[in-house]
Amino acid sequence: QVQLVESGGGLVQAGGSLRLSCAASGRTFSSYAMGWFRQAPGKEREFVARISGSGGSTYYADSVKGRFTISRDNAKNTVYLQMNSLKPEDTAVYYCTAGLRLGVLTDYWGQGTQVTVSS
Repeated sequence: QVQLVESGGGLVQAGGSLRLSCAASGRTFSSYAMGWFRQAPGKEREFVARISGSGGSTYYADSVKGRFTISRDNAKNTVYLQMNSLKPEDTAVYYCTAGLRLGVLTDYWGQGTQVTVSS
C-alpha cells in the first residue's frame, strides 16, 4: 500500500507561481512512476505531467508545457510540481498519483490539493 499526501496548494494571482509537493510512503519510491492530474469544477479529471522512477523522463500535457515542471527527490520520497505563469484556467484540485506496475501511472491517488488562480 502506498500513501500519497499532497501539499502546497493555495490562492495565487494570474502570472504567479506555486510549488506542489507530494510525499509518498513506501521503501521502493524510486521504482514508482509518479504523476499529477487535475480536476476543475464541472470538468473531467485530466492528466498534467508524469515522471519516471529515476527522474530521467518527463512528459507534460500541452496545456502546461513550458510553464510547469515535474521533478522528484528519491531520497525524500517526494515529487514536485513547479507551476509558473499560472492562469485562471489552471484552477483545479491537483492530485498526485503513483504507478507501481509497468506502464501504469495511477495505481494510487492522493487526496488532492486545491489551486485557485485569480484573474
